[in-house]
Amino acid sequence: MAKLIDLKNISAGYNGKTILKNINLKVFDNDFIGIIGPNGGGKTTLLKVILGLLKPYKGELILNDKQNLFGYLPQYNNFDTNFPISVKEVVLSGLISEKKLYKKYTSNDIYKVEKLLRKTGIWNYQNSKIGEISGGQMQRTLLCRAIISSPQILILDEPLTYVDSNFESELYQILNELNKKMAIIMVSHNISMVNSHVKSIAYINGDLHYHNSNTINLEQLKSYGYPIDLITHRSVPHRVLPKHK
Repeated sequence: MAKLIDLKNISAGYNGKTILKNINLKVFDNDFIGIIGPNGGGKTTLLKVILGLLKPYKGELILNDKQNLFGYLPQYNNFDTNFPISVKEVVLSGLISEKKLYKKYTSNDIYKVEKLLRKTGIWNYQNSKIGEISGGQMQRTLLCRAIISSPQILILDEPLTYVDSNFESELYQILNELNKKMAIIMVSHNISMVNSHVKSIAYINGDLHYHNSNTINLEQLKSYGYPIDLITHRSVPHRVLPKHK
C-alpha cells in the first residue's frame, strides 16, 4: 500500500484559537475513512488542513507528490449557485489543473463528462445553469467535477446534504466502485452510513481517535448528545437514549 498523506502532531485553528490538537493520521491508497464527531469538533478544519486551505499552528503534513492528488466535494452551501455556468462547464472545470493556458478541452474530455453525467443521472441537465437545478442535482454535479481528473484521494464534506433518497443508495455504490481506484475521506453526520460503508473511522473532537474498523463504540455515540437516530439493517430504525427514570 502506498502512503498518500501523513499528518504528524498537527495542531490548527482560527485566529489563535486551537481547534485541533496533536493530530496524527496516515492515509493509504486503498483507505475509505469516515470522519465523525460532534459539531465544532474539528472535522471540516481537518479537511482544510489536508487540502492546504489552512496552515497548521504546528506539526507536519507530508503529501504524496503524485499529480491529481485530491478531488474535493465541498458542502453544498459553500458553492456559489449564482455564478453563470452550466452543469457541463462545472464538471469540465475539474480538469483545469491539467490544462495549459488557453488549451481547449478535447473530445476525450467531453466524453468523460458525458459518461459521468449519465452515471449520476443528470445528463439531461448538462446545459442547465447551476442556479436552476436542485440541491441534489448540484451535489451530483460537484461529485462529477471532483472525480473527473481521476484523483488519488476523494475528499467529501457531508456529501449527503440535499441529496434525494434515490441518489443516496446510488452514491454508496459509486463510492464503493471509486474506492477500487482511489482513497476516500468522508465527513458525515450519518452514523449508520459510516458504520455500513467505510473501512475505518477517525473520530474527532479536538483530538483524533483512529479506529482501523467501522465499529462505533458507546463513548463516541455519547459525544453526539441524545437522542440519536440510527438506521439499522433488516430492523426497525431506533433511537438511542441515555438512562432515565
